[in-house]
Amino acid sequence: MYERGRGRLSSDTTQADARVSAGQLVALLPETDVDLLAETLVAFSNADGGAIYLGVDAAGRPTGDVFPEDLEAAMQHAEMQCRPPIPVTWEQIEAGSSLVFVIRVHRSPELHRLSDGRVVARAGAENRVLSGSQIEQIANSRSSGDYEVEPVIGAQRTDLDEEVLEEFLEVWEERAGRQLTRPIDDLLVEMGWLLPGGQPTIAGILLFGRNPTTFLPRCGVTFVRFEGEKLRRTDGEASYGRRVEVTAPLARTIKRTWDILKEEIHVGAVVRGLKREEQWIYPPTAIREALVNAVAHRDYRLKGRAIEVRMFSDRLEISSPGGLPAFITVDNIVDEHFSRNPRIVNGLYQWGYIEELGMGVDLMIEEMTKAGHPVPEFRDSNVAFTVTFRNAQTRPPLPEGATNLSMNERQTKALAYIQRHDRIRSRDYQELCPDVSAETLRLDLVDLVERGVLLKIGRKRGTYYIFK
Repeated sequence: MYERGRGRLSSDTTQADARVSAGQLVALLPETDVDLLAETLVAFSNADGGAIYLGVDAAGRPTGDVFPEDLEAAMQHAEMQCRPPIPVTWEQIEAGSSLVFVIRVHRSPELHRLSDGRVVARAGAENRVLSGSQIEQIANSRSSGDYEVEPVIGAQRTDLDEEVLEEFLEVWEERAGRQLTRPIDDLLVEMGWLLPGGQPTIAGILLFGRNPTTFLPRCGVTFVRFEGEKLRRTDGEASYGRRVEVTAPLARTIKRTWDILKEEIHVGAVVRGLKREEQWIYPPTAIREALVNAVAHRDYRLKGRAIEVRMFSDRLEISSPGGLPAFITVDNIVDEHFSRNPRIVNGLYQWGYIEELGMGVDLMIEEMTKAGHPVPEFRDSNVAFTVTFRNAQTRPPLPEGATNLSMNERQTKALAYIQRHDRIRSRDYQELCPDVSAETLRLDLVDLVERGVLLKIGRKRGTYYIFK
């Protein structure tokens, strides 16, 4: 089920390979661990697809310990553990005196499992075992991923914008650290953006179409700035002061909408010492992340409704058609990841619009709390998913019901600290309770997270806790 990739890459790719790091679309395996290889093949096929770098350590450096005969044997044994078999392609990279093998896996229209019965999916840089309900929800959602690769009726190869393709290829080559040595159409077919016969897919038209709305009406963004806090004035008339319709290939839709948003949320600058500091109504990184997420993850099967960006005097709302996909809910959105549109997501990732998959919600929350704003609000319905950013500079109250919980004295101190400072880190907690072990304090915070009082944000040393 696997085949050798086209050609061998030259040794000038060494520097590029040293930059790779594990994530939603990349796995690094230093050696031919057959069980881990099979697990990662299944995880990628059940999620967004991805690339497995075999012969690369956790720091992205070639190990020099894997050879072609090792790969052949490992792939044969790994394939036997995948149910049903997973088709892949691979290519060999010469990285100085070492060899690295890149195994490319596409998201599958089928749900795959391992021979021991486990169903796994890629979540960040990990392969996560799914529960029964999650398996059922993923199986029911596979059709939305297939929608991306459906042909666009009436569209031809000439409907793709050559200027946009050149822009993408330039960014792709820069990120890859090498030139594309085969026709770009081969890459488009491989990524699911073009069919072998030359007809664009839904994903291809959205990413590169000269005018995507010709084939997919209302696939862009509508920006509206309202004068007050409501949609209408007291006299019943619409209260908006600016309205813009943005229709373009997705990358340019993001850029043009972001240019509008920057104008609206930028309020000037101050000079402190010799440094100029820009002033914003909302932290720009959080707003941009929400915009990119809306474009990448909306349900493009729902026609006749655009992504809506609504700016009021007290809040900014970004609403994308379609509810949350598969097993993602408002409660687990920080910890879980599942792409409704893996080929669109991969295109925006390759283009550089998505920096690290699965970390967008964390970043929104972190940037808003850092700037002194309330945590973003997430609202899900069958027809839309909405993120609301509020600019009120108020301290959060204790979560409803928190005062009735049985808590120890340390936990009470932690909640009081969060009321004053918006967040608490492990080292903050240790300073509050210097005579208590770090493990006991960690368990205190875990307990508050499990009881729904706190929300854990970030990873490792960057972890902190806020009110949920």
